[in-house]
Amino acid sequence: MTDPDIFDRRLRALRRDRMMDAFADHDFLYRAMLEELLDRLADVRRDLPEALVVGCPDGGAKTALEKMGKQVACVDPGFLAARRAGGGQADEDALPFADDSFDLILACGTLDSVNDLPGALILMRRILRPDGLMLAAFAGAGSLPRLRAALMAGEGDRPGQHIHPQVDVRSAGDLLGRAGFAMPVADGDTLTVRYGDMIRLMHDLRGMGAGNALASRPPALRRDVLMRAMAHFAQAADSDGRTAEQICVIYLSGWKPDPSQAKPARRGSATVSLAQALKGKT
Repeated sequence: MTDPDIFDRRLRALRRDRMMDAFADHDFLYRAMLEELLDRLADVRRDLPEALVVGCPDGGAKTALEKMGKQVACVDPGFLAARRAGGGQADEDALPFADDSFDLILACGTLDSVNDLPGALILMRRILRPDGLMLAAFAGAGSLPRLRAALMAGEGDRPGQHIHPQVDVRSAGDLLGRAGFAMPVADGDTLTVRYGDMIRLMHDLRGMGAGNALASRPPALRRDVLMRAMAHFAQAADSDGRTAEQICVIYLSGWKPDPSQAKPARRGSATVSLAQALKGKT
């Protein structure tokens, strides 16, 4: 037996498709994540000529990689996004590629709502060639605390789950190691965005395809609930009337194992103790 899906795959794809026409008006989070991933890639001293972009709401990632001289394929959970990028529609935990197909995978902005994140990471490792690199970014635990608190205050004793469950940095790093990546690294950054009202924040979330796509849908927000939530959100505003919301971004990197990679030193092989080494630095 398989576990039931957390996210509704059809609805998730529909959310992606509906964002396409106005995505440029709400793309600040995607832009920030993509810029950071490309900066990290610039530090890599390997060619990695064949790349796969996972999540392509516009042509930004593909164009940037092609300017580096790479051959680029694209997939996206949404049909329209995939078609506009000249790629194919696919969920990250069901990527339709053979093992050892790419030197680089760049996954930007979608892994926070994939049903099987461990399975997606395993698939990415498998379709990389030996010594290939995976770079990923997505919203993680701690995101949207003001909106979450406002919705809970609005609904009172029986709140619905309007915000997706979120993975923290430590768990994401553990998943990388369990998926078989060498030299796994997980770290995070926090993006602060200030809003004059809660509705504008919710509009941005819909505009970037981040609306609720849970398989178990919460009740629709009644007008009275929404009004209480908006009032609670406004109470957290600064003196200028704007409320600071946070999005916590998780960045992942890992390499497909290869015999040429450096190996960690064998336990007990050191010839100088840590205490001695520290003394030498004082």
